[in-house]
Amino acid sequence: MKIAIQTSAELTHVGKLIDNIPVAMMTNLDDDGALVSRPMTTLEMDAQGALWFFTDVQSAKVDHLRAVNLSYTDRDQGAYVSLSGHAEIDTDRARIKQLWTVIAKPWFPDGPDASNLALLKFIPNRADYWDGPSSKMVRALGMIASVIAGKPVGLGEHGSLTNLSA
Repeated sequence: MKIAIQTSAELTHVGKLIDNIPVAMMTNLDDDGALVSRPMTTLEMDAQGALWFFTDVQSAKVDHLRAVNLSYTDRDQGAYVSLSGHAEIDTDRARIKQLWTVIAKPWFPDGPDASNLALLKFIPNRADYWDGPSSKMVRALGMIASVIAGKPVGLGEHGSLTNLSA
């Protein structure tokens, strides 16, 4: 994933947290109001903090982008990020070609000129994150200390960032 220089310290922090996590679980509501999730490969985080993905314009999700959540997880590093916001569809062919990667070819065999290929632009409004120590041993010791102390000890940083798209 490419990450542009961000316009705020909050977005820079989010970018650092998700930089090495290529796949997000995207969740939104379906026609019946049920939560549905699917894995999406992040292509880019632009300078305004928007996250870009390829999508099929015929997918049911494109009709349900008013409220979207992205969840990024790196278990090995102890990093968990939940982003809330909304998304929109972008069919700019020049931008699609700019972001094209051969990794998308199994879903879009006709390449960047596929008629059903579009970009999904996610605009975050809120981020919640849990950033634990990167060492599994340190996390394990922190968990043991937390059990003994009866409260979280040395398990890392948790935070919420709001108004990201302001």
